[in-house]
Amino acid sequence: LFPYTTLFRSVALARALAIEPRLLLLDEPFGALDAQTRLMMQELLREAWLSTGTTLLFVTHDVEEALFLADRILIMSAKPGKIVEEIILPFDRERDIETLAEHPRYSEIKHHVLHRVRQEAKRHLG
Repeated sequence: LFPYTTLFRSVALARALAIEPRLLLLDEPFGALDAQTRLMMQELLREAWLSTGTTLLFVTHDVEEALFLADRILIMSAKPGKIVEEIILPFDRERDIETLAEHPRYSEIKHHVLHRVRQEAKRHLG
């Protein structure tokens, strides 16, 4: 069965894309979902993005989600929120969640992003 949460979020995504926006802002849209539903929604969003060409500004704290969905990652400072680094991802847009981690640079980039985010958090708390 297709979970209701996924159905409602799918409809919301379709409604947002129906007006053919040039830019769509998504702020932690899958944060409250269970792991399986989250994965399904990530794949659905990726398919919609590839078919429409709409620019997505996707805010997430999940590094693996960012690596799967993004062309580039912008790391921000804590306060004030400023972009401190931009990472252009070397992955094809037609990536698959099950094989992405096999890319030669996946682990390196994931480690780097986690390190930078921790640095920014420490700077803010320190």
